[in-house]
Amino acid sequence: MFGSVRRLALVAAAPAALLGIATTPTYAEFTAPAAVAARGEAALTTYPVLGDEVFALTNRERARNGCPALAQDEELTVAAVRQSHYMAATGDFGHFGWRGSTFRSRSKDAGYHAVAGENVAHGFSSTTEVMAAWMASPPHRANILNCGVKALGTGVQRAANGTYYWTQVFGWR
Repeated sequence: MFGSVRRLALVAAAPAALLGIATTPTYAEFTAPAAVAARGEAALTTYPVLGDEVFALTNRERARNGCPALAQDEELTVAAVRQSHYMAATGDFGHFGWRGSTFRSRSKDAGYHAVAGENVAHGFSSTTEVMAAWMASPPHRANILNCGVKALGTGVQRAANGTYYWTQVFGWR
């Protein structure tokens, strides 16, 4: 694992053309049957499905550890998706996004003002792999098992080179 390109990061939008990068398809464009068939992928392997799997696995870990389930929050999901898209489009992995945005500013821009934390990762090819890595990392695990947080947004995006970028954004309300 030490030589791998898998990475985790933790912290307790302008048009893509300005960045000089190709635009990322919307969920609707990405999940359209023709687009799925063109990529040769199964229809169930869409980014929203992967995000929903991370959400379910997060709540499973919380239940195992005595924490209440999190609500899926649309505004936090927007913030998480934006960060995953940014990282996949630029290869710039971390908690800073377009023009130095942070998980707090991205969440606020999406309409959520009580953000608690963010987990990001890349290089993991499945939801079970990324969740296992986050749970094995004490600070990431602390975000997941913070029984005081109430909401979660998830984002997943695959870069042109096939690398998946994962984001969880946690909220207090």
